[in-house]
Amino acid sequence: MTPERAAALNASLRTARLALEPLRAAHADALFDALRDEALYAWVSATAPASVDALRVRWERLESRLSPDGAAAWLNWVPRRAADGVCLGRIDVEVIGDEAPNVGYMFARQAWGHGYAREAVGAVVAHLDALGVRRMVAAVTVGNEASRKVLEAVGFTRARLIPEADVIRGVKCDEVEFVREARRTP
Repeated sequence: MTPERAAALNASLRTARLALEPLRAAHADALFDALRDEALYAWVSATAPASVDALRVRWERLESRLSPDGAAAWLNWVPRRAADGVCLGRIDVEVIGDEAPNVGYMFARQAWGHGYAREAVGAVVAHLDALGVRRMVAAVTVGNEASRKVLEAVGFTRARLIPEADVIRGVKCDEVEFVREARRTP
């Protein structure tokens, strides 16, 4: 993956209500408090950031948009409400060649129930489709109905159940893998 390709993949995007910006270390200040909310971690094995400085350092490493070996593009967006500029969460996608084996997102509680995740993830999926990413994969912990609905709304379909795929708060959890194949034109 070239740095130029990674930059093209991680372009700024717009929707009717949102501006999606490539993640920068500076976003840590705007998102830290929202990412401390334990409710965000009910369905994922990740943990809340320890400090705004630690978050800033972690996100600074992601600004290169490339994995250390250069094989994968690490794409990250911060959706902001266009009306007031409030940061609503983040979307993360790993791209290797023409596949995205890891699509994930996390939205602040204040964004829940307003369709922002569907709108933002849909914009990212359409963008990646347009740039030749043919297959996208996301995994959702069994029971996470909100994430399942977002993925299905943007064209992902259930592919398989992965037993005991993750450990959340010390408990082994099953995940459902969702896949989205690009629409092929004749």
